[in-house]
Parts: sequence; C-alpha cells; structure tokens
Amino acid sequence: MRRFSVEERRSRLARRHFLAAPARDPLELAGGLVGLHATDPVTVYLSAWARGKDFSVAHLERALYEERSLLRMIGMRRTLFVLPLDLAAVVKAACTESIAEAQRRRYAKLIEEAGITSNGLAWLEDAADATLRALESRGEAFASELSAEVPQLREKVAVGEGKKWAGTIGMTTWVLFLLAAEGRIMRGRPRGTWTSSQWSWIPARAWSSEPLPELEAQAARAHLASRWLAAYGPATLNDLKWWTGWTLAQTRSALAEIGVAEVDLDGSPGIALPDDLESEPEPEPWTALLPALDPTVMGWKEREWYLGAHGPALFDRNGNAGPTVWWNGRIVGGWARRKDGRIVFRLLEDVGRDASRAMDAEAERLERWLDGAKVLPRFSTPLAKELAEGAAR
Repeated sequence: MRRFSVEERRSRLARRHFLAAPARDPLELAGGLVGLHATDPVTVYLSAWARGKDFSVAHLERALYEERSLLRMIGMRRTLFVLPLDLAAVVKAACTESIAEAQRRRYAKLIEEAGITSNGLAWLEDAADATLRALESRGEAFASELSAEVPQLREKVAVGEGKKWAGTIGMTTWVLFLLAAEGRIMRGRPRGTWTSSQWSWIPARAWSSEPLPELEAQAARAHLASRWLAAYGPATLNDLKWWTGWTLAQTRSALAEIGVAEVDLDGSPGIALPDDLESEPEPEPWTALLPALDPTVMGWKEREWYLGAHGPALFDRNGNAGPTVWWNGRIVGGWARRKDGRIVFRLLEDVGRDASRAMDAEAERLERWLDGAKVLPRFSTPLAKELAEGAAR
C-alpha cells in the first residue's frame, strides 16, 4: 500500500494549490482549486492575489462580469463558490440541485406555518415566476428593486423565536436563492466596490446565450470526486464527504464509480486516484498569507496535518477559518488588517528568522496591493479579532 507522509502531503498542497508557483489566470486557479470560496466576496480576490503573479482586481472582474467565463453560484455545503462554467455544470448536478430541493421544502413549510398560504410550494413557484418576469423586464436588478415591484417578496416570516437572534426574514432572500440554485438567474456585478456582497441579478438567458448543460447527478458526483482528489488528494473519505456535503452513501458510490486506491496517510487509512501515486519533488521554501475561508484552509475536514493545534485561535465556533499565515505547507499563525491599513500577523510557533523575514515581505506586499481597501473577515475568529484591535507583528 502506498504511504504518504505529512511532509509529502504538504508538498503536494503547495504545488497543486498554486502556492509554490502562481496560476496563469483566474480561470486556471478556480478550476485547479475546484472552486474559489465566495461566501465573503473579499476571499475570492485575496485567494487569487496570494496565488497569481501580478494579479489585479480587474483580472477577476473581467472573468466574472465581462467574459463571464467564471460563475458565482451556490455549491458544496450550501456555500457560494466561483467556478469555471464546465465545473459549474458539474457542481449544479452533483450538489446544487439537491440543495435547492431541500431548501424549497423547508421554505414552504415555514411559509405555511407563518400563515401566508396553505400551499407553500405553489406560493414559492408563483413568487419565483413573478420575480423572474420582473427581472427579465428590467434586464438586471438588485434585490431591493425586485422586492419593490413584486408584492410576494415583501412578505416576512418570523425566525428564531425565543432566541437572542430572533427576527424576521423577507421572502426576497428565499426566492432569489431558489431561482439562482435552479440556474434561472445569475449573480452579476455588486453594488459599490469589489468588497461588496449586494449582487445585481441577471436572467440566465441574458447572462449567457448557452445554458449550463444538464448532467446526471450520479455521473456528476463521480466527476466532482475525481476533480477534488486530483487537487486535494490523498485524503480521507470523511474529508470528501464533508467538503461536498454529500451523504455517506453518495460519497461511497461516487468513489466506487471512479475506482480509488487505498493509501496509508502516515498511519491512517486514506484514498487517492489510482494514477496519482507517484512521488513529487519538494518545492522551494514558501510562505503565504491566505484569507478567511480560503479554499485551501477549508479543503479538508481532518486538518491536523497542516493546522496542528492552532484551530481554537484561527477558527470560530462554527468551523469558519480566519486569515492564516503559512510556511512550507502548514499553518503557523494568523493575520489581520488594522484600521490604519497595516497588515499585522502573529506566529503561533517558531519558524526561524528567514521565514519571519519572508512573512514580513508578504505582509508589506499585501498592504501595497490593498492600497487602503477595507477587508474585514465576515466571520470573526479569536486571533484575527485580537490583531485587528491593535496587536502588531
């Protein structure tokens, strides 16, 4: 049985995640990482900056909003990702369609319980059709513009009763989520700057003259599992199950279809593609400042081999990663942007003088690139919060 040491897995991570050598363009990057995590819009740009030579905001905006070779969509674990169009079709069939169906049933039940209608599914379909007609008449619109025009979107449902976060939620969010998950509308350019998440919406037929191809779910899951293992393998079955959000049965079925090899992950059972077992040379020493929710940081469920014992300082209670500092394939600290624009970091282990100098240079490079732009992580983690409030490197 092929054995992979921790050191070898770290070397593979560096090469396959464009951390030892830059990606040529955003399309190669998003495809190679099997999607750029996009729940926080800042993450997409900082993930690309960390891996792209001479990367600029305009490079990614061109691919997203002008060439439309990349698509921002709901994917694995009901999370936003930026994906190349061929991979977007795979993710839609493998993950998004089942997410949409589950959410549709959940929304319908809540709508019925709120007394809006006795048939939540029919109400949602009518609201979606009315919203799509309004959007098609405009060509492009923001959520607030659509809710002003479509009466159903102004209905509200109480959520979290009896809890501190109790409140109401409007139907605009739910209806647009379903329309997007079904591929009937697409997210366009946001209002304001690249750090904004107030997306404009575009009818799918106007976004592209060719719709995403319809794929069979089982075949799509097998293809996605293969793509993920090529970028993140060797790994564990549990890693793939968590990353995709699939059931255990779906995960095992996808792996059986592609025919994986069983491997030894330094004493633990793992899986890899059968034609991806050759040894690879170690890369040159490298450092990286990766943003909160970066796809590499969030790429595995079992993270000890690159995270060590630093999880409590760098992740929040819900498992969201904050900004991280990397050295040669492992996380060694965290970073933050202070109000004065400085990038500060703290090391959680001793990495030596050469590594510290390389990290200083990377922090200064990021400061120059941001040029005053505010990049506050959407999810606050202990170390990032502490650093942002004044601690220096």
